[in-house]
Amino acid sequence: MKLHKILLMAACALSLASCYEEELGPTIFPTDPEPVDPNGYTYKFDKWVEQNFLLPYNLEFKYRMEDIESDMNYNLVPATFDNARDLCLLTKYLWFDTYKEHCGIDFLKTYGPRILHLIGSPAYNPSTGTEILGLAEGGLKVTLFKVNEMNLNDINQLNEYYFRTMHHEFGHILHQTKSYPTEFNLLSTGRYDSGSWQSKPIGLMASQGLITPYASSEAREDFAETIANYLTRPQEQLDLILWMADQGWTTGAEEEESIGGSDSPYYCYYYLADVTKPEEKTYFLTSEEKDWTNRPCMIGEKNEVFYTVAQVEAYLEKMNTTIEGGIFPVTDNDQIDGRDMILTKQNIVRTWFKDEWDLDFDKLREIVQTRQQNFDIEALRAEIDAVE
Repeated sequence: MKLHKILLMAACALSLASCYEEELGPTIFPTDPEPVDPNGYTYKFDKWVEQNFLLPYNLEFKYRMEDIESDMNYNLVPATFDNARDLCLLTKYLWFDTYKEHCGIDFLKTYGPRILHLIGSPAYNPSTGTEILGLAEGGLKVTLFKVNEMNLNDINQLNEYYFRTMHHEFGHILHQTKSYPTEFNLLSTGRYDSGSWQSKPIGLMASQGLITPYASSEAREDFAETIANYLTRPQEQLDLILWMADQGWTTGAEEEESIGGSDSPYYCYYYLADVTKPEEKTYFLTSEEKDWTNRPCMIGEKNEVFYTVAQVEAYLEKMNTTIEGGIFPVTDNDQIDGRDMILTKQNIVRTWFKDEWDLDFDKLREIVQTRQQNFDIEALRAEIDAVE
């Protein structure tokens, strides 16, 4: 039985400008925020949101799902209050406070979104087997889905569903404001495919110089994925992806289709079950973008799961000593240095952050990594309880 994975599909809708000019009348939006009801059940939280998002950042945090803000083509449900509250707290701590710590409050005051909208459920696309986790619309609004599945005890899940999505969508907002170098688009020319990225394994895509399968959908998603994955993934996950990038991959078929064109598993090692028949190879060791832990991993011959380079190499050493004739890596014939390509893309982003935004990409990552490993949700909730 073949299981179709549900993967991240982040979309970015560009705003459209009018092609003619006319004199504008008074604004239709209120110039003063609507007062918070002191008798309401959510008063303290609403007041905290006002003090920490609306007033300093001119950002409206919509945690009550609004039809007018939602895509009615999907079956959506609101976020629960508790999950919305906690995600709101973590959004400030792990996103807004990260930039504030690095470069001060003015950066997100100037370039951050003006609306954050939370949805309890995913927006599921049955025709492609994907679900939307985040949307950035016109550089003004970010929508986050699947809030009701939030697990505060699992940083990998928090990253996969929310914070990697936030940094991905903010990457779109930034590059809509200041274009990234066109040389980035040329690095993987001919290897983007918006129609079948969800069926491609992460190891194969890494060997093509793409940090995730979704990065293979188009150049601007590759750029946003490069930002988001570098900032949020711990080093052991990045190292494993780079290890995958160094491998050759094959389905083991006699005549393979174009890269990524087969639904069969892709393997990076093989052995000879019968050393007298070198043409009969037994392939093993596949890659997976995420399993129940929401981490990239390698899968062994007997479904063993490995999350670090050290674990994979120990497994391969064991296989090499227990199989007569040893094991062999699949020849890398794609003529692409996947590791170098991924690192080159990171360097382009690093330079773009510095030259265009006066931001230190590595320092920003250091702050993100420290914060996501050390947040105290009870201490953050206490900030709401302290509101007068």
